[in-house]
Amino acid sequence: MKKIVFLLIVFCCFLNVVSGQVKLNYLDEFIIQDSLTFKNTIVGGLSGIDYAHNTFYFVVDDAQNPRIISAKIKINDGEIQNVHFTDVVLLEKSKHTFFNNNTLDLESIFVDEKENIYLVSEGSIKKKKLPSVFKVDKKGIFLERFHLPKHLSNLKNIKHNAAFEASSRAIHKDGFWIAMEGVLKSDGKEASFQKTNSPIRITYIHKSTKKAIHQYAYQLEAIPKPPKGNINLNGVTAILEYKKNSFLVVERIYQNGYGAYGNTIKIFEATVDENTTNTLQIEALVDNVFYPLKKRLLLDFDDIRNQLTEGIVDNIEGITFGPKLSNGNQSLLLVSDDNFQIYGKQLNQLILLEIVDK
Repeated sequence: MKKIVFLLIVFCCFLNVVSGQVKLNYLDEFIIQDSLTFKNTIVGGLSGIDYAHNTFYFVVDDAQNPRIISAKIKINDGEIQNVHFTDVVLLEKSKHTFFNNNTLDLESIFVDEKENIYLVSEGSIKKKKLPSVFKVDKKGIFLERFHLPKHLSNLKNIKHNAAFEASSRAIHKDGFWIAMEGVLKSDGKEASFQKTNSPIRITYIHKSTKKAIHQYAYQLEAIPKPPKGNINLNGVTAILEYKKNSFLVVERIYQNGYGAYGNTIKIFEATVDENTTNTLQIEALVDNVFYPLKKRLLLDFDDIRNQLTEGIVDNIEGITFGPKLSNGNQSLLLVSDDNFQIYGKQLNQLILLEIVDK
């Protein structure tokens, strides 16, 4: 009898774990016209997205003219019906030395309850310009920057084009998260075709102190497809804290030689548990034992490729919550960075998903 009771308890616990999990469903795609102009700027290079105050905000990855574009996006019955751009916010470069002293390669964005805009820049390691995290007002005027841990502000330890790429508001609004795209030199190896120790760092910054409070390591996947060219990279391009200490993490593998089909995009759930190591005080992960975030695959875009334009999964670099859907589920909207088409055919691609509780 005791054995039966024990098995029932285990089974009930299992049901609770399973019922607490989520899955992602694909709903729709919308392609923004190539080289569309709005308020004398090109709509392209959309490397980050956020939804706040019933408005979507895009950050444009254009170091010569860094800017933010806002839009109203109509979503109805699980479809993106139209995208109406509403404004362009230029950063007031001439009015603050921060803008002139830094390379603004903007990669991520979120907007707070006061309509202040938080921006993440990966800088330019080749030009000896550090990555940065800073805040502007709704007119693009500089307000403040945030302090980075030593290991995230060491030019010699960061690989070019592998610095800050992602950010997310925290569920509890006293801070936010930022994530590296690639692996620090002192932390491990770049993701390769074999399983490697390839951790990137996800860091929590407190708004009031402007300093990092804690940090976790996230292990990148191996590269799945055989090489056809000399570029075969994997990194994190977007994160979203969807419940406390649980993240949606977008991994983007890019391989040249495949033309418009060189991207492999996957979304993972990454969770902090009782074993996860706070890596904030660890200078070099390669020399230390640590426990990374626990991860679980939620969506492989190869599984929905035949539902997308010409079977193209483009360069997904942004993720945000959208409005609640008519069925009560939470929507997600993802955006791709088309690099202004300078590397060949790419799409300004919006992908609509929903979060479903199992």
